[in-house]
Amino acid sequence: MRQDCTMPDAANLRGAAGATRRQLLVGGSAFALLTVARAPALAATIDAFQPQGTGGVDHTAFDRLLQTHVKPDGNGYNRVDYRGFAASGRAALKSYLDLLEQARPSTFARAEAHAYWINLYNAKTLDVVLDNYPVRSIKTINLGGGGLFGRGPWSKKLIRVEGRDLSLDDVEHRIVRPIFADPMSHYALNCASYSCPNLATRAFTGVNLDRLMAGNAAAYVNHERGVSVADRAITASKLYSWYASDFGGRRRLKKHWNRFATPPLKSAIEAAPLGGFVYDWALNDV
Repeated sequence: MRQDCTMPDAANLRGAAGATRRQLLVGGSAFALLTVARAPALAATIDAFQPQGTGGVDHTAFDRLLQTHVKPDGNGYNRVDYRGFAASGRAALKSYLDLLEQARPSTFARAEAHAYWINLYNAKTLDVVLDNYPVRSIKTINLGGGGLFGRGPWSKKLIRVEGRDLSLDDVEHRIVRPIFADPMSHYALNCASYSCPNLATRAFTGVNLDRLMAGNAAAYVNHERGVSVADRAITASKLYSWYASDFGGRRRLKKHWNRFATPPLKSAIEAAPLGGFVYDWALNDV
């Protein structure tokens, strides 16, 4: 769920973080949640997917779909034209997913494998939404469990790669996070929700991976759904409370944000305390 949107199994946290739309945690309650809901221990890594080769796969078909159906709004936010995607892109998306499931990412070069798993996660998330569209939120697509959030599509085995059945949770928490150990991955994985980092307008590849992740990071940090400062306090996305440890811990969040913040936002961040976290699960529809 990415949650970056997905979170691993953590049933004991569901009461505290079972987010409905746009829940704001402030003051002491924000720091209590940070204490309880820091990025959870990763589930067992699927070591069979450690990349040990030089290969890759062609993402051209997905690149075309993203350029056609992802619509930047001009203010740093990318929406998805799901209606148009459903009308003209479904067959191409299914074919692309078939291509990815037939690939052998364990034989890929490291950057190519990282890009592969990101694209697989994003493409399958789009596929799930389109299979259930129209829908107001991906959280209402209950396929049998959603990790921390108790419902949603993330725990269902939906993908088969190299003879292994995988869920979206598996891809994020047992492959992408532990194998590549790069917090920037959080800016690439998209959970089809307003508060998630942008779904990029281009497919990830081994060549553009770092550049696209950095661009998504800058767009997110400088957008109100990522980090904002008002009333002398910082309000940030719950992504940064769920995954604080991936970013080096809560005390290093400001340093991370300042890598990407514009000068005015950077000054505001430096002068303000962390006040709370929000997350809006509304579909990132046009």
